[in-house]
Amino acid sequence: MKTTISQVHKFIDQQVTIGCWIANKRSSGKIAFLQLRDGTGFIQGVVVKAEVPEDVFVVSKSVTQESSVYVTGTVRADERSPFGYELQVTNVEVIHESVDYPITPKEHGTEFLMDHRHLWLRSKRQHAVMKIRNEVIRATYEFFNKEGFVKVDPPILTGSAPEGTTELFATKYFDEDAYLSQSGQLYMEAAAMALGKVFSFGPTFRAEKSKTRRHLIEFWMIEPEMAFYQFEDNLVVQEQYVSYIVQSVLNNCKLELNTLGRDVSKLENIKAPFPRISYDDAIKFLKEKGFDDIEWGDDFGAPHETAIAEAYDKPVFITHYPKTLKPFYMQPAPDRDDVVLCADMIAPEGYGEIIGGSERIHDAELLKENLEKHNLGMDAYKWYLQLRQYGSVPHSGFGLGLERTVAWISGVEHVRETIPFPRLLNRLYP
Repeated sequence: MKTTISQVHKFIDQQVTIGCWIANKRSSGKIAFLQLRDGTGFIQGVVVKAEVPEDVFVVSKSVTQESSVYVTGTVRADERSPFGYELQVTNVEVIHESVDYPITPKEHGTEFLMDHRHLWLRSKRQHAVMKIRNEVIRATYEFFNKEGFVKVDPPILTGSAPEGTTELFATKYFDEDAYLSQSGQLYMEAAAMALGKVFSFGPTFRAEKSKTRRHLIEFWMIEPEMAFYQFEDNLVVQEQYVSYIVQSVLNNCKLELNTLGRDVSKLENIKAPFPRISYDDAIKFLKEKGFDDIEWGDDFGAPHETAIAEAYDKPVFITHYPKTLKPFYMQPAPDRDDVVLCADMIAPEGYGEIIGGSERIHDAELLKENLEKHNLGMDAYKWYLQLRQYGSVPHSGFGLGLERTVAWISGVEHVRETIPFPRLLNRLYP
């Protein structure tokens, strides 16, 4: 019976054959332990010399790391195994022998591992991170489908920029200028006016020359947009969504979280509602904590966000930022002209902002005035302005950065481990 490692629980005490790779091995004179992986999981194969033909034991002792094999054996329940099962091997058939596999069990430097990212993905740790990433994506679709959202795909090539063009990759679109998208938000607003509640999931690009552990040049964003939703409504959706994906990972990725050594008690507490602090109060809080360099009107850096997050055991919303810090499309607060109806969600444990969101301006004249203030070409934004001229309604939305969120949930230090092939300031290979 051919099967996969993830399905062996269905075949206890039965003989199965698994197509897999040799992740590692160790052996003595009488027994060989093969660490096997097949993409769905990892399992140990035990080869006892006295119980197999001599040629099978010889192959088991000599087979090299990352060789591809067919392994046949009987599935045994084993409480000592993190996986809960092992394979009592009866036959090993080599498909392809791997020679001088470059990533050995010894320590390797980060640059070496990044140069071999195409192979590093095979490791147990990277496998666990990718499985958690997949679960976050799966749960995202499940949440928004349950909540009545429609999936919409905004363009990646755009003729305008939602937040200015200083951090965009420019390209030629035949005889026009175009940019790689830094956000699908403006297009999602148009979709919300047609479909009510929508979300997108796709790649975004920032030409930001940053080397921090929180930044990627290319990353993936989930961007919901909702007609007839105001500022408070928006926050509720955000906290419900983040709670949902965290609990989904806890329920469905126990083995992967254990592989990464994640303290799951910190995740078990992530349930809505989340605490909130205004920008004004955040400034006061930081000054009390000794951040004398921060003044009202300044943006928060990583140390500031971390200090605020450490005061809570859940993600925290920082709300009502100065309008000078935020893009042109955010709705001013009704009682103050100097702040806007926006919020950043800051993850615990020093992972920083994972969501930025706001209520959008729905008054055509105010939006036009802001476009002019920001020196944004009216021709490029004509279509965006028209959304406010034909049945405008209050509406809100947000964007969640997938890689930062996966880094936080999985507990890995750097976002480069949370995307299959990271694009960094100094890295376009492989």
